[in-house]
Amino acid sequence: MRRIVLWLCASALAVALAPAISRAGPPFVTDDPVPVDLHHWEFYLASANQVSRDEASGTFPEAEANYGGARNLQLHVRLPLDYTLPSGHDAHFALDDLELGAKYRFLEEGKRVPMAAIYPAFEVPLSGEARGSEAGKLEAFFPLWIQKSFGSWTSYAGGGYWVNPGDGNQNYWLAGWQVGRNVAANVAAGAEIFGATADEVGGRGSLRLNLGATIDFSERQHLLLSAGHSISGDSAFQGYVGYQITL
Repeated sequence: MRRIVLWLCASALAVALAPAISRAGPPFVTDDPVPVDLHHWEFYLASANQVSRDEASGTFPEAEANYGGARNLQLHVRLPLDYTLPSGHDAHFALDDLELGAKYRFLEEGKRVPMAAIYPAFEVPLSGEARGSEAGKLEAFFPLWIQKSFGSWTSYAGGGYWVNPGDGNQNYWLAGWQVGRNVAANVAAGAEIFGATADEVGGRGSLRLNLGATIDFSERQHLLLSAGHSISGDSAFQGYVGYQITL
């Protein structure tokens, strides 16, 4: 346990979170290196939300699909419908970018060796409404994720570099660390700390903490939940709820 606490502290000191949240490994922002099994599918219908003093924003809903296209290779597609709800104003909805990615596990976990994977993803512009000055600009994320198990505990961590074009924007780093375990026959729970450098010129990063759980209704149906708050930077609450089907 002491080692886990030290890892979390090191992660907190190393990075700070950008104001915009990018989803990675539902229900957490930090992703794991485990790809979908060969010729199997994962489908998600979810909503990711952020609430600050001035507005609420997020996705409602977002659809995601992952497919095991080859051994150790996962193909990924995600399409969210964004919303913004400024304080005292009506909600605005707009189609966001199409996210395409491929997770490749190049290292299997061993007794002393962690599992590792790369997971490049690209945000393909579909609509100019949601992204403002970022409209028409291709964004990209190039992360490395690792995972190791310690008895009944499993931890995964990593991060990467976001290419973030647009007026006033700048490229930035994002990283996170998650620790979790099965707390019941059909329930897994965990916590993560995640952060990034500023994604805007003259902006600042922040640091956030999430608690989450996955509840298995059956072998194929799952409920994913997470919620947390900023530790430093802009004060905000974030939450995620998703329904997952595995085939």
